Amino acid sequence: MKIGVFGVGHLGKIHLKCLKETDWTIAGIYDPDEQASQKAADEYGVQIYTDMAALIADSDAIDIVSTTMSHYDVAIQAMDASKHIFIEKPMASSLEQAQKIVQLSSEKDIKVQVGHVERYNPAIKAIINRGLTPKFVEAHRLTMFNTRGNDVSVVYDLMIHDIDLVLSMIDSPIKDVQANGVCVVNDTPDICNARITFANGAVANLTASRISMKNMRKIRFFQEDEYISSDLIKKENQIISLTPTDEDTEGMTIISSSGKKLVNIEMPEVLPTNAIAHELQDFYNSIAEDMPTAVDANAGFAAMYLAHEIDKAMNL
Repeated sequence: MKIGVFGVGHLGKIHLKCLKETDWTIAGIYDPDEQASQKAADEYGVQIYTDMAALIADSDAIDIVSTTMSHYDVAIQAMDASKHIFIEKPMASSLEQAQKIVQLSSEKDIKVQVGHVERYNPAIKAIINRGLTPKFVEAHRLTMFNTRGNDVSVVYDLMIHDIDLVLSMIDSPIKDVQANGVCVVNDTPDICNARITFANGAVANLTASRISMKNMRKIRFFQEDEYISSDLIKKENQIISLTPTDEDTEGMTIISSSGKKLVNIEMPEVLPTNAIAHELQDFYNSIAEDMPTAVDANAGFAAMYLAHEIDKAMNL
């Protein structure tokens, strides 16, 4: 199957490189920046298209890695031509646009996968099957300042990754959203802390900053008898769990409200994977095998909706 790539900026070029590790054939690239297009064509040996419709027509699916403001227009053109789409997060620049993508994908039976790549982070993949039922989640996502992604607030730029992870793990309606943010360099918030309370009592405390002195991507899960700390940059996990024990058990023990428990500390193996190549291959497989996408349009909209509520709660 052939895929057309829209957008060959920093992330677009990463997609081109990763697509070559998958079963996809690259039909060509489109980017209004002629210099960027030529540079990508020379580096990856791909065909340049100057006509959006022509690239869509020559492709079985479209990979949208352009600016957030252009996501909707490319997505609608592709879906009008009955092409499946992979679309980077956030999937659109407004909730109305995102809802239209959800609606059209359902009406035309088009597969949509949203690029919430942290679902594919090896550290997350290593713990996702543990039956997570977190009661409290704490995430810190900090990056040093750069000019990419600043067309949207830090919530849509960075925090949305952790929003998606939290929503994928806590299956409960949102009860309350509180947030504080500050515009430091841009007209949109550069720092935000959000507290999301769910109907089942679970709470997520998320912090994102794009003007930090260092990069950090850590998320911690607290649930009954277990604490999991994931470093998404180092791609490693530490798990501390409690199991009931008797008086003769060797090892570190504590006395809890429900009796004596053994403290188990483990750092499970994390298998290295290329997260972007993995998600693009998953997208291919979903089409080839007619299976649901891993992060569908509804999931993309849900993350955008919560991001919108957080932005609104900042009241800036």
